[in-house]
Amino acid sequence: MPLSAHETHHLKRAPEMEGVLPVFHHRWSPRSFADREVDPALLSKVFEAARWAASCYNEQPWRFFVGMRNSNTYKKIFDSLSEANQAWARTAPVLMVGATHAKFSRNGVPNRVALYDLGAAASYLTLQAAALGLATHQMAGFNLETTRRALAIPEDYIMGTAIALGYQGEPAALASEALLRSETAPRTRKPLSEIVLSEWGQAAKLS
Repeated sequence: MPLSAHETHHLKRAPEMEGVLPVFHHRWSPRSFADREVDPALLSKVFEAARWAASCYNEQPWRFFVGMRNSNTYKKIFDSLSEANQAWARTAPVLMVGATHAKFSRNGVPNRVALYDLGAAASYLTLQAAALGLATHQMAGFNLETTRRALAIPEDYIMGTAIALGYQGEPAALASEALLRSETAPRTRKPLSEIVLSEWGQAAKLS
């Protein structure tokens, strides 16, 4: 019998470490979304968190295009998704796409950290969503040019990810065994010794 949504959420929790905010361990990326709409007031809180992300020269180069289910924007974003992502994202009540200005607005010079800043804002967004009991799943699989045309995004903006947002649904609602296995598999991460270094190939001493 497949795990329930509650059991899956518990399984996906990372081991907690004292002093680290619990939301970092609770956030994960489901593909099954419940048939439940998201209150716009909660969405405002999610984007308010993203608004306060740090950015180079306080440029705030990110823009989020958001569509609620049955809206034109939602359809445009959904139509741009890859078939693999459409298979599960159709149940999410909110779809969005992030884009970021590739040049500084003050002088037109290329902003090499524009995508980094968008990623920071998206991270704040997903963490705030998790703190509110919402689920998010970011997707690289969508057609960039289709999205640009459909949403009239200027050419000097770089696409980030598409994001599905809503409430976690039952894993059994997913359309395939492969999706179900992914949904209910334990989460893993590389050890700190592999990603925190004092020089290349040398783990930093943290204790």
